[in-house]
Amino acid sequence: MSLHLREIYGSLDKDICTNTLTDKLMEQLNLSASPLTNTKQDKWSEDDVVLITYGDSIKKSDQSEPPLRTLHRFLHRELNKTVNSVHILPFSPFSSDDGFSVIDYDAINPDLGTWQEVEAIASEFKLMADLVINHCSSQSKWFKNFLEDKSPGKSYFIIPEDSIDLSKVVRPRATPLLTEFKTEKGEKSVWCTFSADQVDLNYANPEVLFEVIRILADYLKHGVRLFRLDAIAFLWKESGTECVHLHQTHEIIKLIRLVLENIEPSALIITETNVPNRENLSYFGNDNEAHMIYNFSLPPLLINSLLTGDCSHLKTWMMSMPPAKRGRTYLNFIASHDGIGVRPAEGLLNDTELSNMLSTLSNFGGHISMRQTPDGQNKPYEVNISLFDALKSTVKANSSESDQWHLDRFICAHTIMLALEGIPAIYIHSLLGTQNDHEFAEKTGRARSINRSQWDINELNEKLQDPSSHHMTVFNRLKQLIKIRRKQAAFHPNATQYTLHLGSTLFAFWRESLDRHQNIFAIHNISDQVQKIPLVELNLIATETWHDLLSDQSYDDLSAVIELAPYQCAWISNKV
Repeated sequence: MSLHLREIYGSLDKDICTNTLTDKLMEQLNLSASPLTNTKQDKWSEDDVVLITYGDSIKKSDQSEPPLRTLHRFLHRELNKTVNSVHILPFSPFSSDDGFSVIDYDAINPDLGTWQEVEAIASEFKLMADLVINHCSSQSKWFKNFLEDKSPGKSYFIIPEDSIDLSKVVRPRATPLLTEFKTEKGEKSVWCTFSADQVDLNYANPEVLFEVIRILADYLKHGVRLFRLDAIAFLWKESGTECVHLHQTHEIIKLIRLVLENIEPSALIITETNVPNRENLSYFGNDNEAHMIYNFSLPPLLINSLLTGDCSHLKTWMMSMPPAKRGRTYLNFIASHDGIGVRPAEGLLNDTELSNMLSTLSNFGGHISMRQTPDGQNKPYEVNISLFDALKSTVKANSSESDQWHLDRFICAHTIMLALEGIPAIYIHSLLGTQNDHEFAEKTGRARSINRSQWDINELNEKLQDPSSHHMTVFNRLKQLIKIRRKQAAFHPNATQYTLHLGSTLFAFWRESLDRHQNIFAIHNISDQVQKIPLVELNLIATETWHDLLSDQSYDDLSAVIELAPYQCAWISNKV
């Protein structure tokens, strides 16, 4: 720990003694000085599947019980044999951004429930929670104290000096970087990366880091085992730099991981870094930073493939991705509470391809959110749209209406994600086939609300029991896919993966279990045309019996040709 603290603070201020900081941290958390062992062993298997949800994505409209209790009952009844991990998006009191502007880290939003409901979910599922630590709410006690020049808080925020060079700062938003606030010491310009209500914390002050680590340790006591470090790339600020991915940020992640594993060896760090692919990969560090990183390039590339019927870019990207070493893995997702990120497609799709995709998604009801570059230009940052509506048709159809392959295209996207190297994470509104919620977006005035619907549990139950409802079809088909996936050793997050070259309309890859006993050839037709595949092209071993896990079809004649209907998939395995 002293090494990381020295890297963070050693050259910052001669008055900061890193040895004293180390002693203080060890004492504060009652940590052992003994070296940790086996911190890089697997902490996951093919059985791991994450559900992403807000605490009130499902609730009782009559408010007769806390939404977290309603959510837990739904999870227990419908999904306890489908997913084993649940990511509850920010559940603390907040002032904006649907939870990502935290007022009080130590409390549960009373509109959702109490720590008792959170702990109940953690007793049945592996629980992931957000550590929103780049910024906090302007309504928080810390910031109110800052305005009044009181502790704790008076030195927790960043007031840039007049001489600071901000010309290279990378922004995820088009709002002003600095916001004026009236303080006891007069008007002050305060650093706000995301919004005027989300005030950046000053990690150059060790007290801030220690407060965050205290909060993290408390979350562990409440059953949280997976920590999503929100917007972590922007943590450290330095004049004349891009203020993203700085050395001190990486050292803070290393320190957080070390503390976590010292207190609870099963705990995991997931970094949320919605940035170009190469930058995202840096958060694995040297096996000493994130256990998992989001596969941010997957959503735009996979959606583009299904909209165009051409997986060339998706295939090129996958071939360039380094296999995750044992002890770390990817978190695969294609939809979340946020939009479809555009930055992770930079350098992977050209300007024309990106423009065509954005135009199509806009035609399907999506909203394009912008960011501001250091030179003042506004560029697309993300598309706010439900995944179900994002895949309703194709680029060439040039129509805003759903085509006959809508459902199959949507299921195909998830079939691909479930088979890829890494741990799959499914957004609850994808699992339920939720459509664009324009009414909710208009009500809140926020584009992201289009994909943050809130289901009444009674209405949802009716939809999931109605054979004519697409919600029932999506829910049951995805549940069945997940259950099949969880039984396959070849789908272990670190199992071998090789890309297969079967043309631009078939996205295919081979997975082999860690013990080399199971092989799965995962083949996915991403087009609206029938595709034929000679089995000989797969080099299936003749002494094995091959079986499609999805259709239950066996292949005895290895010289046969199989046909895949539009958006049909096959997981051909030598083990059933």
